[in-house]
Amino acid sequence: MSDLNFDLVVIGAGPAGYGAALYAGGAGLQVAIIEREDLGGTCLHRGCVPAKALLETAAVYRTVQNAKKFGISASDPKVDLSVAQGRKQSLVDGLAKGVEQLLKKRNVQIFSGTGRVGHGKTVSVEAEDGSIRVLRGNAILLAAGSVPRNIVGFEPDGIRVMTSNEVLDISEVPVDVVVLGGGAIGCEFASMFSDLGAAVTIVEHEGSILPSADIDVSKALLRAFKKKNIKVKTGVRATGHSPRTDTVSGSIVHLDDGSALETELIVVSVGRSPRSDLLGLDGTSVSVDGRGFVQVDALCQTTSEGIYAIGDLIDTPQLAHVGFAEAMMVVTHLLGEVAVPIDYANVPWAIYCHPEVAFAGLTETQAKEQGYQVTVSKHRYNANSRAMILNETEGLVKVVAEKLPGGEAGRILGVHIVGPWATEQIGQGYLAVNWEATVSDVASLVQPHPTLSELFGETVLDLTGRSLHG
Repeated sequence: MSDLNFDLVVIGAGPAGYGAALYAGGAGLQVAIIEREDLGGTCLHRGCVPAKALLETAAVYRTVQNAKKFGISASDPKVDLSVAQGRKQSLVDGLAKGVEQLLKKRNVQIFSGTGRVGHGKTVSVEAEDGSIRVLRGNAILLAAGSVPRNIVGFEPDGIRVMTSNEVLDISEVPVDVVVLGGGAIGCEFASMFSDLGAAVTIVEHEGSILPSADIDVSKALLRAFKKKNIKVKTGVRATGHSPRTDTVSGSIVHLDDGSALETELIVVSVGRSPRSDLLGLDGTSVSVDGRGFVQVDALCQTTSEGIYAIGDLIDTPQLAHVGFAEAMMVVTHLLGEVAVPIDYANVPWAIYCHPEVAFAGLTETQAKEQGYQVTVSKHRYNANSRAMILNETEGLVKVVAEKLPGGEAGRILGVHIVGPWATEQIGQGYLAVNWEATVSDVASLVQPHPTLSELFGETVLDLTGRSLHG
């Protein structure tokens, strides 16, 4: 055993962990980072990047199938998942190598193994061969990430039942798929499989898909999914599954309303659980709640002085960009500079189903629950020239604004988009919400034409009481 001393020891090399290491290394701190699996974490290897790579394959296939509408002849396109998987893996490998090079460039020392918190700001690193090294940090940052949450009775076997871990390595498109969970991950998988040619059913126990989104966004996405022949069952739970007797493979999914669904593949997409159990926290003063989330304050400090926790390990939005933001906030605090707590209610969300969904700020319901008098405006893409050119007219933009005592619209409280390239359009809505811009501030600005993003400007303009095309 040997002791190595650092300004900061980071456990976990996903976006939150490596983001903190890079930011701290760039500020001149001596940093160590520990990773038991792959640099880049879930986002790079089993989440954001591979999922979006396969979604893009589905999008290209969908585009080719509709090419005749643009005067292009493309007969009998086929999906070759072996090629798609190779492209996906090449992207992942290249980005992982880039993370490693960036860490080394910032003089961050990388340790492979499982990191566990010890006494006196120490972290033991157990390598695969069983050897142990002990690191000492002036501060310790926990960023161990998360794993897919399972449902009792639906344990993944990699054949009939899969989580996001296994789905991203599929070699063939199944004939039919049942997706358990209608949140962001579930909707992305449902959209991907549908575009690749599978018959898809979503089962969601809440009353709507994307239950955390604005209700108008959920309804618009539901309409679009129905046009894609994606079946959606809400307000029901899956209670178990049994093998199909008429085929060699496949299952019958049993629901609590007494109905059943026959399917070749079950995809469990019901969220993710923090990996705090790996960190050896039982013998420390770091507090962990009953769900496994590490307890932190507004600056991500745990109940043990000098130990921080960020990313999927804490009960904040499980988004890579939130992990990056938390990483920079923690390092800023460690440097003795003014660190501003993250306003989690206003972070941007991006969901890459087809059509895409993106939003920032309060939903109409949330704004009313918080005591605001509100006024809203909604404009659909079916009258947007750029959307018509793209043949992507599903969806809408909705802006929620504070209604002032005189009846006029004031501060923009929320921006909600479902439609083509919504994830690329949310930027100006995010800035408007977080800079506390008013409707009059934004309405006076010029939007380029013809663009998808001008629909946001049109929607805001409508809230002034005067519009062009509304």
